[in-house]
Amino acid sequence: MVLPAESSLATRILTTHVVAMEFRRAVQTGQNRGRWSGVPLESRHALRRDNLVAAGVQLLGGAGGPALTVRAVCRHAGLTERYFYESFADREHFVRAVYDDVCTRAMATLTSAQTPREAVEQFVELMVDDPVRGRVLLLAPAVEPALTRSGAEWMPNFIELLQRKLSRIVDPVLQKLVATSLIGALTGLFTAYLNGRLGATRKQFIDYCVNMLLSTAATYAPHRERGESEHSIPAGPHN
Repeated sequence: MVLPAESSLATRILTTHVVAMEFRRAVQTGQNRGRWSGVPLESRHALRRDNLVAAGVQLLGGAGGPALTVRAVCRHAGLTERYFYESFADREHFVRAVYDDVCTRAMATLTSAQTPREAVEQFVELMVDDPVRGRVLLLAPAVEPALTRSGAEWMPNFIELLQRKLSRIVDPVLQKLVATSLIGALTGLFTAYLNGRLGATRKQFIDYCVNMLLSTAATYAPHRERGESEHSIPAGPHN
């Protein structure tokens, strides 16, 4: 089941993507003159902000660690500092916006998943196959002072999302305990995998995460439901 807030989130992401595609098409086809030719005036501010955030993701999640300055962001985005301050009060505000963007996309990916395997596979695709985003989500809060509180503030959202997926655990307190422990375990696993410390193949990693989700949830599900398929955690259609 997709909640209204989740539907709105998906709509905003889709709208931004469509506008960005229109912008790139306008530039590539050379409509009129100027960088913003073919882009409605009311869309330009949002696109400039999106370009800056995209540059921030690349810099904050760089392999060598965060190398994010206002000047570097503007250079990477191809914009002047005037446009940076059009959207962000300062560097700290910007860094938090970059982190929020990555977390929002991660939440949207997990929300749309219908099975544990689909959730893990999509999350791996988003955060490990594109390690820049994974480093922003999992590693940046430990080394970027501006994100000292952001990681802790986002964690309850991921726990609540998983708690809703654990629909066959009927005790809400137990749901929260299981969801909290699983999020902690998955965070550690994804961080280690992203850093190359596990030595596991992509398939081994996905299989292990799925099995951990299923076995942990099954332990606390009503006895008659134990041993069900890997569709047991979220109430979604079978593949």
